[in-house]
Amino acid sequence: MSSQAQLIRGYEVVIGLENHVQLSTLSKIFSGSSTAFGAEPNTQASPVDLALPGTLPVLNRAAVERAIRFGLAVGAKVAPLSIFARKNYFYPDLPKGYQISQFEIPVVQGGSVEFFVGDQKKTVQLTRAHLEEDAGKSLHEDFHDSHGQPCSGIDLNRAGTPLLEIVSEPDMRSAAEACEYAKTLHALVMWLGICDGNMQEGSFRCDVNVSVRRPGEPYGTRREIKNLNSFRYLVDAVHYEVNWQIDELEDGRKIQQATVLYNPDRGETRAMRSKEDSADYRYFPDPDLPPLVIAPEWVERVRGEMPELPQAMAQRFVTQDGLPAYDATMVTQSRAFARYYEAARELCKQPKLVANWLMGEVSKRLNTEDRSIAEAPVAPATLAALISRIQDGTVSNNAARQVFDALWAGAGSDVDQIIEAKGLKQMNDTGALAGIVDEVIAANAKSVEEYKSGKDKAFNALVGQVMKASKGKANPAQATELLKARLG
Repeated sequence: MSSQAQLIRGYEVVIGLENHVQLSTLSKIFSGSSTAFGAEPNTQASPVDLALPGTLPVLNRAAVERAIRFGLAVGAKVAPLSIFARKNYFYPDLPKGYQISQFEIPVVQGGSVEFFVGDQKKTVQLTRAHLEEDAGKSLHEDFHDSHGQPCSGIDLNRAGTPLLEIVSEPDMRSAAEACEYAKTLHALVMWLGICDGNMQEGSFRCDVNVSVRRPGEPYGTRREIKNLNSFRYLVDAVHYEVNWQIDELEDGRKIQQATVLYNPDRGETRAMRSKEDSADYRYFPDPDLPPLVIAPEWVERVRGEMPELPQAMAQRFVTQDGLPAYDATMVTQSRAFARYYEAARELCKQPKLVANWLMGEVSKRLNTEDRSIAEAPVAPATLAALISRIQDGTVSNNAARQVFDALWAGAGSDVDQIIEAKGLKQMNDTGALAGIVDEVIAANAKSVEEYKSGKDKAFNALVGQVMKASKGKANPAQATELLKARLG
């Protein structure tokens, strides 16, 4: 058991994730049909997608390049030769009766993902990432036939959409770790440009394998929570599932391997079907597709086109800007976030303060309003100007927050104008401030006496009185120095 693992009711939680990442190609993995989202049902399904007799699949080179890009980003082995296999099972939205996937020899093998849980670094090992096609979609809710009668329908627009299924080792020991891993993976595939990351449209889906065990015992029987499309649902589903499994074991029942769905309205998981093993799918190499051969030259060309990776950029910010490792990781959570940080830091030359504001006030508002950094109403140049005014003593930290509130609310982008309009300019006139300090000392004899007798809290009270008398405009550092000088 990991030294950081937290026990829940005496049990250790064991979690592994399988993430289905829809690749950002314009056409499907084995046909020329469009992958655009939102088209009328069955308008983007070619004869290949429909599995009509006599059709043959042709592999999409762009999907392979995206898989290579991911493999390089996580330090995995890109297989020089991999095999496509038929995964046999029946669903109404799977016309062929099998899914083209990879089994014994996947295109990406191994690798790892690093992330922070709080301020603790965590590394999760990857088992594999393999290319496969998506199935279609069964329509049930609010679906009616031509006579207006309730019925189910099949939309095959998604059939053949290229997926990269990323499978982790069971290295996570809490819902929080699973959530941060999923968020990091989500950010990475968007950073690489291989996926748009739209969870509502199904571009990034999480299957979570959960089991529990007493410390030191073998792994317990896992249940797979399917198709989670929200990080909050992932956390809630894992919490419910863990407690459900513990209740079952405590009541003397065995856990049955199963695929389960999470109902966010009821806040619970429920079994959908018993969980199959790989043998039940009767995998065998697809005779219509030759082995995928990836030459070293191809890999090197893709490597040369790769953007700077978030981990490398974070290390650069540690070395170049002196940021703590945690701060550097936070400001590289997305390419847009990192660009914002770099633009603001370049203008005000205050990397730590820019990082603090981004992780604090900016992130708080983005999360509350469910916005991305690209939608932030305060531009990098404006934030840099505000930080510069803190540094040169024009405004205090508290006043700066008031200015930031006004900027965020749309009061314009001229920091100095807002400072003047709100009367937030900090008092830096030593003579005027000295007069206020003398008045405070004269009016607070008891606090002065307590401070001189060794009570430090009394000094803080005197500073507070100076700030109050100056209506918050006094420079706290100057006020402190003047008080100390006056009090000896």
